[in-house]
Amino acid sequence: MRGTLFIVSAPSGAGKSSLVNAVLARDPEIRLSVSFTSRAPRPGERHAEHYHFVDEPEFERMVAAGDFFEHARVHGDWKGTARQSVEPQLAAGKDVLLEIDWQGARQVREKVPGAISVFILPPSRAALEQRMRNRGQDSEQVIARRLAAAREEMSHYAEFDFVVVNEEFPVAVDELCSIFTASRLRRQAQVARHGPLIASLLAADR
Repeated sequence: MRGTLFIVSAPSGAGKSSLVNAVLARDPEIRLSVSFTSRAPRPGERHAEHYHFVDEPEFERMVAAGDFFEHARVHGDWKGTARQSVEPQLAAGKDVLLEIDWQGARQVREKVPGAISVFILPPSRAALEQRMRNRGQDSEQVIARRLAAAREEMSHYAEFDFVVVNEEFPVAVDELCSIFTASRLRRQAQVARHGPLIASLLAADR
């Protein structure tokens, strides 16, 4: 039985990474695919934990070599998911979570139509701006650029299967976990997982 591919996307500042980390702590059955990026690490970010940090020439070499499952330029920097981080784990029956932007999500859905996608929205544009500022990691220019891009990013919410509004963090975590749990209970997944049981339950009495 192949694993399920989960996609979580959001505009910058919506709390996507915090939500994903909380869900992973609660659900050990999901493996997070760590993306590659051409941007420099922010304060506190560690290589191979938050991202695989590479320079732009190396990223473009990997693109040319076909190493990426998906990739896109986001806020001026390249981001992408390596094939080796996804395909072998799905084939081994592991659930994989991609924390990527809407462009990458669109590419992934074309390759894996059965992927479960979730878009995270902030409770307001004011809250989005405040969360960006609270991080204390970006300059005013970067914040202004990200805010200008957020509206365009949020306009793609309708391409996703589920939408979660991150107003109350614990509630949003519960909702994300519920989505992942429910996806595992879909009929096709349960038939693959419990085929012998279902067959025995439906067998004619002897």
